[in-house]
Amino acid sequence: MTTFQYAAADSLTMFRRGIRHTLRTPDTMIVAVALPVILMLMFVYVFGGAMSVGTDYIDYVVPGIILLCASFGAASTATSVAVDMTEGIVDRFRTMAIARSAVLTGHVAASLVRNLVTTGIVIGVAVLIGFGPNATFVEWLAAVGLVALFVLAISWLSVALGLIARSAEAANGFTFLLLFLPYVSSAFVPTSSMPSWLQWFAENQPVTPVIETLRGLLMGTAIGDSAVLAIGWCVGIAVFGYLWSGWLFRQKTSR
Repeated sequence: MTTFQYAAADSLTMFRRGIRHTLRTPDTMIVAVALPVILMLMFVYVFGGAMSVGTDYIDYVVPGIILLCASFGAASTATSVAVDMTEGIVDRFRTMAIARSAVLTGHVAASLVRNLVTTGIVIGVAVLIGFGPNATFVEWLAAVGLVALFVLAISWLSVALGLIARSAEAANGFTFLLLFLPYVSSAFVPTSSMPSWLQWFAENQPVTPVIETLRGLLMGTAIGDSAVLAIGWCVGIAVFGYLWSGWLFRQKTSR
């Protein structure tokens, strides 16, 4: 086997470990699904009647809820990484003949699968309460691909945040910004309804173009240059998170 094949096999082993941990602690997935669903129900049934977005509010808000769900789930990766780094398991891995990169890629791969599952559940609940996407099969594939790319980006950034944290609690706190961004975007209201200073931030942060692209794919609204911006933001964040987490991991495991 080549070095790449060994690393891939080790990453698969770590991925299975991450999935087993998820299955043994189902409360993590329950929270990742329950919080976005509760928020969706609250915005649709409590605030939806007061929102003027030019269409049924549920059709407007669900793409944002999908991104919020992905953010919740991917951010939990930081906590998992922090637990591994602080409880000594990584030191045990270092004594074994496994690729160092496998520890991190296993976390990211497990996060990707876990979040696609939870996102699918949230979409199913949304359809049950009236969400009516008109996307074609190809548009659905593109939407799933975009969500996967977003989760991948946030997961790598979360890995880095988990590595700099000194405890699981600190890692959870570091991810607050990741969870906050969807609220200051076009997820729940059009950015045009915001004050000018906040509107500028909402239109030029990473989450808004992803939401607008997802909304366009699922609901047929205009996408414009949002798709290019969304892909650019996601790829940039993923590369930055990957390089940063790799450097941090090498620093921490070389001591």
